[in-house]
Amino acid sequence: MTSAKPRADLSVRVIPRAPRSRVDGIRAGAILIRLAAPPVEGAANDALIAFLAELLELPRRSLTIVSGEKSRNKRIQIDGLDEATALARLLR
Repeated sequence: MTSAKPRADLSVRVIPRAPRSRVDGIRAGAILIRLAAPPVEGAANDALIAFLAELLELPRRSLTIVSGEKSRNKRIQIDGLDEATALARLLR
């Protein structure tokens, strides 16, 4: 019997063009992330994945935007961490 790899599915609200990238707590059930990147040609999505990968101490390939690519509200799938661990790392 093989054990399943941990996986988290998080709701994220992105605010682009912030002075600097940072996690700003939880609002309405979603993690609020302010990104320095502008929302043009996927720059904010790329910056979001890079920022989250760094905070979560995971490779970028472990994170996927599963919905909301063109929206401020996104669902992020994280392979390799459970939801509690992911939240703890993001909100520390």
